[in-house]
Amino acid sequence: MEKGSSRITNKTIYTILLMVCIMGFWYFENFYTPATCNPPDGEGPTTEIPDYFIPSSTTGAVVRHNHFWLSYNEPFEQAEWVAYSLENWHLTSDNRDRPMFIEDPLVKSKSADWRNYRGSLYDRGHLCPAGDRRFSEDAYNETFYTSNIAPQNRAFNSGVWHRLESQVRSWCKRYGTLHVVTGGVLQDGLSSIGEEDVAVPKAYYKIIARGTRGNIKVLAFLIPHRESAASLNHFLVPVEEVERLTGINFFEGLPDEQEDNIENHVGAQGWKF
Repeated sequence: MEKGSSRITNKTIYTILLMVCIMGFWYFENFYTPATCNPPDGEGPTTEIPDYFIPSSTTGAVVRHNHFWLSYNEPFEQAEWVAYSLENWHLTSDNRDRPMFIEDPLVKSKSADWRNYRGSLYDRGHLCPAGDRRFSEDAYNETFYTSNIAPQNRAFNSGVWHRLESQVRSWCKRYGTLHVVTGGVLQDGLSSIGEEDVAVPKAYYKIIARGTRGNIKVLAFLIPHRESAASLNHFLVPVEEVERLTGINFFEGLPDEQEDNIENHVGAQGWKF
């Protein structure tokens, strides 16, 4: 009798422990959000971006982090653009511990929770790539704010989009400092994921510039949100095409004539693919 009672007691203990584990996992998945491990913005080293490269914001929700800027678009629950500068010395192979994605403390409307992506079959695609910020633990961790991600098809993210990010790094090594602005094309009628309805863009853009204020070379890419084996120069467009689709004004800090010349031009002259 005592032996049977012991088996019943052990079974009860195991059941309770299992329930505790299940409840703990459920709580972690649904409620736990780690605190940022970054220093407060404005403290410590920063990566400067020329003022003429900061785009307009259709929402007024511009956030300046230490190593990139963004404009958050609350109805679509993601940034309409993320802007950053990439310097040759940024391109290190330093190993970094991958942190958890966390909500952006500087987005007043709250950036979308990472759990919206769970089970969606979409990657949490970085806009400012974590691989471009390995030079500093703080800079690397900063890229894991959910304001810096957007839903990306896995084949697209690891395919043509990855090729473009790698090409940008190659250009940085060849030409020096680059200024990059990127995001999804946010328009009405997009499908969405998660409880917060994070919009899934049908296309992504990336604008890359180099040179000084008076002598700027610019490329603009507009890539449909699907994998493609086409060469990258197949996706070149004039900057004004991205402006037309997004409502964002790029290079508004430049004189009008210079801005018009930059935005109407399409061509890869001076860029080695």
